[in-house]
Amino acid sequence: MQKIRKNDFVQITKGKDKGKQGKVISIIEDGARAIVEGLNLSKKHKRQSRQDQKGGIISIEMPLAVSNLMIFCKHCSKPSRVGSMILKDGTKSRFCKACKEAL
Repeated sequence: MQKIRKNDFVQITKGKDKGKQGKVISIIEDGARAIVEGLNLSKKHKRQSRQDQKGGIISIEMPLAVSNLMIFCKHCSKPSRVGSMILKDGTKSRFCKACKEAL
């Protein structure tokens, strides 16, 4: 069970975007890297490939290591570690280790 999944709200703990928050768009490379919406932007030079398409410099989101992300708990309003537990019906659930609320 992965601690960070798609559509989680996370905060970056290291790097140039430290302290910024965003939503996880996708997880890649066996859960080792994640792409966060609007963060860790990089410039890419794009050429015009068709007549109706515009070329130039565009910004794209680059992957971040999952170790540099923490789940942002909306109940306690701070980044926190994630725990997991097995419920009575046999399903797994994730919770915030700071406030013990379910994610």
